[in-house]
Amino acid sequence: MTMRDLLLEVAGTYDSKAGTRAGVPGQEVLRRVSKRTDLGSTDGLRVAGFGGNGTAAAAPWIGLFDPEINTDPKSGLYLAYIFSTDLTSVTLTVQQGVTDLMQKIKQRRPRLTHLERQAQRLYGSLPSAVAEEWKHRPSLGPGERPEAYEAASVAARRYEIDDLPTDGQLQQDLRVAVNLLQRAAAADTAWRAAREEDDDDDDQEVSDAPEQQKKSKRAVPSPSGFKPRDSGEYIANIAAHQQLKSKKHEALIEEFGAYIKTRDYTPVNLSIHPKDVILRQGDGASHAPGKPEWLVEVKVVRNGKTTTAVREAVGQLREYSYFLYREKNLTPPHLVALFSESIGAYGAYLEDQGIAAMWQTGDGWEGTSTAAAWGLVD
Repeated sequence: MTMRDLLLEVAGTYDSKAGTRAGVPGQEVLRRVSKRTDLGSTDGLRVAGFGGNGTAAAAPWIGLFDPEINTDPKSGLYLAYIFSTDLTSVTLTVQQGVTDLMQKIKQRRPRLTHLERQAQRLYGSLPSAVAEEWKHRPSLGPGERPEAYEAASVAARRYEIDDLPTDGQLQQDLRVAVNLLQRAAAADTAWRAAREEDDDDDDQEVSDAPEQQKKSKRAVPSPSGFKPRDSGEYIANIAAHQQLKSKKHEALIEEFGAYIKTRDYTPVNLSIHPKDVILRQGDGASHAPGKPEWLVEVKVVRNGKTTTAVREAVGQLREYSYFLYREKNLTPPHLVALFSESIGAYGAYLEDQGIAAMWQTGDGWEGTSTAAAWGLVD
């Protein structure tokens, strides 16, 4: 049996009115999914069917979990084939878990708004050329769960059961969805780390402030300078564990700051957290309203893991551009990803994403065509 056959079988046998007891045909099909080995491009994925627990689900679904990302359908990111409540369609979606959030946010509208914002943020981290084909918003039918699934969908493709594509097309779509899941997960990890690090820094600033300032956090001063931070190694508490940050990151920023000043740019890294560096043209650090600046995300390529560094850079640049500029009605910045070493073929990929790339070499700096056009490199 193929994935296509499975989807057709679920649509043809599932009955939410029949309950979840043993022997109910649709429920039995879903229960056997986890033991299937004939579903095509699911290598490395854990597959399971879900038809409800106690009460039959209004919208049954099949989950596909990447163990390196998440195996818990109650939270985190995963893939899912979710059927509409009338079983006339099924949607392949990069999905956020909703169960835990439904326990934390009881009110319907705030919960849906939270899921929709998260979905929009993660969608913005996906490659634009591919994401455009996966911008479908599911329409699953009435009910609390279907409604939550709709809001939680990051990217999706809908299939009509009466016009289901060939299994070959379904397998191709599934491979693309796996890639989208991995990219969204990388962006989500980077965003959460940056947010938690920002919270840690805010707490430290308050604890170090004079007593009268501890009573309330005052407005952050306008960024107006560049000062290399201590390039000695330091510890930051992130996501309930300690992450050792190497001196290489701050040293790279320091060396870049000295270099970029020679190319008619003013670097700024004070009072701009969580951003690493912003660039402004000319000698002054002041910024004219409506004039774009250059947002630079700095990444040290550790242990040859270029892919990880690139994914994190893309995720952070996209989310910062959206949340720190667009959502505040500020002029969107030019995006620059700066690396400690060459990123090879990823330079072309970043150009395709509208991101200029730069990297340090043994005797200077090199970059992509956009970086050269902006005068960041020769």
